[in-house]
Amino acid sequence: MAQANQGTDTPTTAPINVPDKPVLEGLEAALTQRWLNEGTYKFDPQTTREQVYSIDTPPPTASGSLHVGHMFSYTQTDALARYQRMSGKNVFYPMGWDDNGLPTERRVQNFYGVRCDPAIPYNADYRPPAVPAKNQRDFDVVSRRNFIELCEELAVEDEKVFENLFQTLGLSVDWNLTYRTIDDNSRAVSQRAFLANLTAGDAYMAEAPTLWDVTFRTAVAQAELEDREVAGAYYRYPFFTEDGEKIYIETTRPELLAACAALVANPDDERYQPLFGKKVTSPLFGVEVEVKAHHLARADKGSGIAMVCTFGDLTDVTWWRELQLPTRAIVGRDGRIIGETPEWITTEAGREAFEAISGKTVFSAKESVVKLLSEADLLDGEPKKIMHPVNFYEKGDKPLEVVTSRQWYIRNGGRDEDRRERLIARGHEIEFHPAFMRSRYENWISGLNGDWLVSRQRFFGVPIPVWYPLDADGNPQYDAPILPADEQLPVDPAADAAPGYEEAQRDVPGGFTGDADILDTWATSCLTPQIVGGWSRDEELFAKVFPFDLRPQGHDIIRTWLFSSAVRADALQNTAPWKHAAISGWILDPERKKMSKSKGNVVVPTDILEEFGSDAVRYWATSAKLGADTAYEIAQMKIGRRLAIKLLNASKFVLNLGATENSVVSGDLSVLTNPGVGLPNTEKAPASGALTNPLDRAVLAQLSDVVQQATKAFENYDYARALQITESFFWQFTDDYVELIKDRAYGASGPTEQASVLAALATSLDTLLRLFAPFLPFATEEVWSWWRSGSVHRAAWPSALEISDGDTTMLATVGTALSGIRKAKSEAKVKQRTEVLSATITASERLTAQLRAGLGDLKAASNARELTLKAANGELTVSAVELAPAEEVQKA
Repeated sequence: MAQANQGTDTPTTAPINVPDKPVLEGLEAALTQRWLNEGTYKFDPQTTREQVYSIDTPPPTASGSLHVGHMFSYTQTDALARYQRMSGKNVFYPMGWDDNGLPTERRVQNFYGVRCDPAIPYNADYRPPAVPAKNQRDFDVVSRRNFIELCEELAVEDEKVFENLFQTLGLSVDWNLTYRTIDDNSRAVSQRAFLANLTAGDAYMAEAPTLWDVTFRTAVAQAELEDREVAGAYYRYPFFTEDGEKIYIETTRPELLAACAALVANPDDERYQPLFGKKVTSPLFGVEVEVKAHHLARADKGSGIAMVCTFGDLTDVTWWRELQLPTRAIVGRDGRIIGETPEWITTEAGREAFEAISGKTVFSAKESVVKLLSEADLLDGEPKKIMHPVNFYEKGDKPLEVVTSRQWYIRNGGRDEDRRERLIARGHEIEFHPAFMRSRYENWISGLNGDWLVSRQRFFGVPIPVWYPLDADGNPQYDAPILPADEQLPVDPAADAAPGYEEAQRDVPGGFTGDADILDTWATSCLTPQIVGGWSRDEELFAKVFPFDLRPQGHDIIRTWLFSSAVRADALQNTAPWKHAAISGWILDPERKKMSKSKGNVVVPTDILEEFGSDAVRYWATSAKLGADTAYEIAQMKIGRRLAIKLLNASKFVLNLGATENSVVSGDLSVLTNPGVGLPNTEKAPASGALTNPLDRAVLAQLSDVVQQATKAFENYDYARALQITESFFWQFTDDYVELIKDRAYGASGPTEQASVLAALATSLDTLLRLFAPFLPFATEEVWSWWRSGSVHRAAWPSALEISDGDTTMLATVGTALSGIRKAKSEAKVKQRTEVLSATITASERLTAQLRAGLGDLKAASNARELTLKAANGELTVSAVELAPAEEVQKA
């Protein structure tokens, strides 16, 4: 059952040094430092791909707040990593920090009280105010370079906090394998991948309708959307046919009336079939638009005919594209109506109406248009109040607008059926755990309506590595981009001159201009296998770790991180980026609601780590299966703490009985026929062998079965099942077996029986420590140090011991009988050491045979003179218990 692994199970017997009062307190700090000093979890680069188990660890956004979700999912991954390491794998387990992008920008703005203006010159001596201003209007305005420096400064400090948390939690990460998604290597890899996509035609620039957040002034990708229910109202007003007939539409966005490009109805709607192909005129603005047919129009929604504006929502974009409608955008990037009256509004009345909304926010413009319609007696009835879903940026607090802008895209199958099918097929190269999570991946791909928009109009991130030549009039030539040489990466076109140009030629006719945008955070984060694996920098390492064995992550970012990683690996390496994807669930509060800062129900992890200890928190996390949303339960942590303390105390008891490393039954079963093995000092057992007692052989047979089941569970990525199986045996071992064999362990039955029980105790303890090691790394390492050399975390995962005559159910049977006798004493209100003069145990023939084999231990543990075994059908029962009189107990 015990095996050697990487030279850590030494042949020499380690001295036994059991503390008088073992405790959990202080283990995290002491053992973490020991593991760091000894390189316990260090990856060995001198290896082969077959020996490696590589993990694409999620790089947390260090600028975010710490919460219990970090402990939950990362602990689950760590249990899998520890199992693989003990199974002989050379585990490549890095840690990164996703510190570029909007979350860091927002934190820096609020932390320091600054905001960025790229037009401001760099100030090398700038330091932010000691106390930030309360109002954003009073924030310091700094240059882009100053702002980036502050982002990097704060990100480093935040990462130290996360690293301390993860080390305290016992993550077996190789802390030599760390990276930041904004460091030089990551930026170079991200830009190199983008340029490779561009060269292959997988990246392109286009001017198109784009989802836009007016608060952050940036484009938003489809994967970053979330629908939120908001209050609204349907406004009903007419368009007019050539003969004056009123065609009523109902809309929630009357402020976009001036942007109307067509009316659309379902081709099967008989009410509007006579109007298809004909012109109608808009109210207020007097613009002629055509009535068109499209299958997406719903006859049962509103009046059945829709006003198509450019652009009110994504359905408008679809109609605009498929019906080839004119672009009539009136909302600017600042969320306000444009100042200049559009050319398609030609009437005097129309121009006057537009002046009433010019420059206003969309909210104020809506009020103005409704007022104008009401004054013209064009509103039909009162607005109909509704609640309806509206697109928001997942980090924003205002509804998104759709604006036309020039942006960069990466092809992801949204407009390419062949690529879409290929990416779905990539999903079948990945084994999802749990398996049903693959459907979320496939459903997301099937629902895509466009390519991946990867450019962002922000400051802190990976710059898009492109410049553009300027013509004689100073206009950028977007169709002739200037690209950097590979050895120049990473570059910042906003600060670095274009190849072949001088800085003085920036933004002047005949010179160049740099692309001012950065890449979407996901466009870099999705390259974590390439970044940490050494792609394009250390191809030898990359070949040893890629495709990675495991991608662990939450189910809520399948559409973003997992899918985008698959897109990039498909384009760059023509393969799926991993073999397995372990998908964790959410942490829910006691009312089964998702924990979030906005709801105020987040629990700070440092508090519970201090209160219960890391092993207890890990127990709670690994009790939950992959993919399962799990409630935050202190009760589970208390159970975990009790388990860890019991492991310390039970181990102390076993070792103080005389169990040693030499007592452990080895894989070759030599102990079964080796006289004297397991005895203390120099005593020798008779030639009949060490494991002579049926109960000892039974407990090891049962433990072998546990090892087989736990191993199978881990191989199926079901660590929760492995923990449950191991824990269940452990409590039976401590509550029943240890109580049953105490007399023999102390030598009451002679040296042969003592050797047998010490071999069983030592082997059980050795195996249980290995089985618990992925879950309770601190308690198991502490006990291991009392009697073994090296680290339990570099020891081998236990293998099943073949004991052909071991009865795996015998311990349960004898334990049930012992419980029955103890119950009788409790009901008689006497002490458990009270002697049993006689008792009858009735059970089936099979159970009676098991009881007979363990009768000596049962009598000793229950302090019984005579136990009569009676064979009969039915459940095991204990009856006719005769206890020694009270005076005899006192004499005893």
